[in-house]
Amino acid sequence: MPAAQSSRLTSLDAFRGLTVASMMLVNNPGSDPVYTQLDHAAWSGWTFTDTIFPFFLWIMGVALTLSTAKRIQEGADRGKLLLHVLRRSLLLYAFGLFLAGFPYFHLAHIRIPGVLPRIAVCYLVASLIFLYTGWRAQIASIIVLFSSYWLLMTLAPLPCSGVDRFDVNCNFARYVDGLFLSGHMWGHTKVWDPEGIVSTLPAIGTTLFGVLTGHLLGMKLQPARRTAHLAAQGVALVAIGELLSVWMPINKSLWTVPYATLMAGLASLEFAAFYWVADVRGYKRWMKPLVIYGSNAIAVFVLSGIVGRLLGLIQVIAPNGTRESLGSRIYEACFAPLAAPINASLLYAIAIVLLFFLISWLLYWRRWFLRL
Repeated sequence: MPAAQSSRLTSLDAFRGLTVASMMLVNNPGSDPVYTQLDHAAWSGWTFTDTIFPFFLWIMGVALTLSTAKRIQEGADRGKLLLHVLRRSLLLYAFGLFLAGFPYFHLAHIRIPGVLPRIAVCYLVASLIFLYTGWRAQIASIIVLFSSYWLLMTLAPLPCSGVDRFDVNCNFARYVDGLFLSGHMWGHTKVWDPEGIVSTLPAIGTTLFGVLTGHLLGMKLQPARRTAHLAAQGVALVAIGELLSVWMPINKSLWTVPYATLMAGLASLEFAAFYWVADVRGYKRWMKPLVIYGSNAIAVFVLSGIVGRLLGLIQVIAPNGTRESLGSRIYEACFAPLAAPINASLLYAIAIVLLFFLISWLLYWRRWFLRL
């Protein structure tokens, strides 16, 4: 089952761009309240916001297969490719630690897990599996990862009692985070982390679903048939995810098996639509803004994290003489007068999306790309 693609897929680049733009939208609300779909589910269940991170991991898996398979076919040494993977993973993790510590860098309490650290770990493990196994072993790896997670979450002993094994106050993932990450977890929770240790297992599976999709894209199929396979794969995974949710909840914070499976299915369906429009029908021009937005995904993520932190930390004097953050002052002065709070918050977020599109466009125009 070969995995090679001779040219870049506009659909994949545009899908990445839409995912990055969506991340900017949900990560930068002007204030509370926000629309339900622009916030994470409170615990179990899912919203539009809960699709963004798994979509990014899935896209990374697809891109990993296409780019690495091409290098292998060109005669690249697997050992050298592994060194590149290690270097890239370390840099991604370092960027994550930088964002977690910025600007004070209190190392005694710095968050060790996080979005970029999880991306780094998933990229490293998925790359190792891809470099040294075939597609059958990659499917087996997903089964092993999901089974291990399932057994740990449902059978491993717990020192607490809760409503069930997936209660926010009593679950195995929280217990392990408390053992190994105490004092170094997400500041909003402090006692568990949505990018913690145990939940990284099925997140790697999400990335491997993308790897398998990369294999599918490399098969010698007619474009229409390839699109049909992508759609069928998506429908099947969505159905499996919903079926598994009978026994385990769909939960992003725990990255449960049904959640990982469902999100891979939704990613396949969305990508199938992009692929049909852009790479089969040839309607690529309208996707150009999304391609530009996704061309510097990591750079935009890091920069947005820095800007968001500074907007919250820099203090200014409000007209009434009180001190408030620069972000709050911009919101109150420019957006709050325009609409009801929930819509003013949305307008602020859209402005941030447009700001970072402008930055992405400037970087794209100058041909400055962050290559790790």
